[in-house]
Amino acid sequence: MDIYSTIIRFFQDGGTFMYPIAVVLVCGLAIAVERFLFLTAAKMSNRKAFDQMMPYLKKREFNSVLKVAGKSTAPIARIIASGISRMSQSRRRDDIEYAMEEGVMEALPRLEKRTPYLATLANIATLLGLLGTIIGLIAAFTAVANADPAEKANLLSQSISVAMNTTAFGLISAIPLLLCHALLQTKTTEIVDSLEMAGVKVLNMLADSSSAKAPAATAAKRSAQ
Repeated sequence: MDIYSTIIRFFQDGGTFMYPIAVVLVCGLAIAVERFLFLTAAKMSNRKAFDQMMPYLKKREFNSVLKVAGKSTAPIARIIASGISRMSQSRRRDDIEYAMEEGVMEALPRLEKRTPYLATLANIATLLGLLGTIIGLIAAFTAVANADPAEKANLLSQSISVAMNTTAFGLISAIPLLLCHALLQTKTTEIVDSLEMAGVKVLNMLADSSSAKAPAATAAKRSAQ
């Protein structure tokens, strides 16, 4: 009960700017939670899809790989399917690599979506806190100017203390949002790196498959002649 009353008093002493800062904090935390859950699900789905497709890739059963990719919503599935589809049109390693890089670029905006908002909201919370403090100080000095000289020092110290509450709350809101932003950026980078690593591994397997088929086709032609 003491903590609850302290929070209520803290909001009341801070003035009207405490509420916009609270809205910014709530919006930022909602975005952070949603992004964390999305990135965690994306990481798990990528791993699951890659584990399902790898046995077919090793056996060169590319039709089965495409079937698994068609049923999966994981970004890695679309990337691998893009490489296999391009391989059916061109055997050149560069062409296959470009197709898979295009798949990574298509997945990147969804992974980074709304994460930059956290840094913006943190800045907004800080600026709202400073603005609330400045307005509070202006009101405090205006009130002190018309007060009894004997009470000016006491009123000024109390007014400044109240005005600084908005700056404190702005920083209290901004720091967690910045930490969430850094965490989500790191998590996004890890997923993108894993997509690129998996793409290179699959690309090498596809290139080996293409190079293995070429000598076989040449030997078949020679035997036919």
